[in-house]
Amino acid sequence: MSFASRFNPKTGVLDFWHEFRKPNPLRIPILIASTMPLVLMYFWVTSETAYKAPESPQITYITTYDPDRSDADIIASNEENQEVKDLRKAREEEIAQRKRDLYKALGAAAGMDVDEIEAEADARRAAEEAAEAERRAELFGRDGQDAASSEDATVEGTNP
Repeated sequence: MSFASRFNPKTGVLDFWHEFRKPNPLRIPILIASTMPLVLMYFWVTSETAYKAPESPQITYITTYDPDRSDADIIASNEENQEVKDLRKAREEEIAQRKRDLYKALGAAAGMDVDEIEAEADARRAAEEAAEAERRAELFGRDGQDAASSEDATVEGTNP
């Protein structure tokens, strides 16, 4: 038996035709049921939807500041914004202090040593602030001495 005769579709087609010609009342429903999976797969594969690329959006620049502002107007605006920022920070600090006082009262009522807890919290806050200051110093590429000397030089009117 050769390789070509083993996979020859001619014998399969002849066998199918021989069985299909027999008078069987279910031959048409069986043929439809047999071909339905292939028809569905073919429909699924060929029903690809291709969308065109969306159009590029139109960019509209919104200017929130008057382009003719003077340096004095800019400085005044920055000072107002800094004042609002300082007020917010002061309010946040007031709220944080109020929370600490409430927790201190709660701890005292529960019989805890609130002075020791407060000392630990103060030490932790100081360590966090020192770490944040160190991180900022690394980001700006200078240590505490360089920052202080550059501030002094700026005050004197010379650039570092």
